[in-house]
Amino acid sequence: MNYLFALLLPPLSIMIAGRPILGIVVFLIWIPAIILSGGLTHPMFILLAWFLIHQGAVTRGK
Repeated sequence: MNYLFALLLPPLSIMIAGRPILGIVVFLIWIPAIILSGGLTHPMFILLAWFLIHQGAVTRGK
């Protein structure tokens, strides 16, 4: 489910993955990046969210 959030709202997904401060920082960078690039930077944030979700799952042993 969190991977679906990563596709649509990467900052929310990062917060759900247990990194609330990083989620806020990413949100503050994500909004201007989406506006200024016309959405071209969105895949970068998706990959970041997926990496953090996967890293959290591996360290928790899931």
